[in-house]
Amino acid sequence: MANHFSALKRARQTERKTVVNRSNKTRLRSAIRKFREALAAGNKDNASQLFRETVSALDKSVQKGVIHKNTASRYKSRLSARLAAVGK
Repeated sequence: MANHFSALKRARQTERKTVVNRSNKTRLRSAIRKFREALAAGNKDNASQLFRETVSALDKSVQKGVIHKNTASRYKSRLSARLAAVGK
């Protein structure tokens, strides 16, 4: 355990940020999972609605520093390709 005041403060800050980052990451994973489940069910209308929500969650995760912007871009590209494939 930390002994200096600055190290103790840093430990407290880390605990708070860990909780925030964990909740943001969980929200992102849940949005992606719901979208993939809608695709698997073949419901294109629901999937297109969930796609917009998933893209929003990805962009918010980038803003909050949970994932890198290129990672979000890769996710969006792959998810949109899957959505387009359902339409065919």
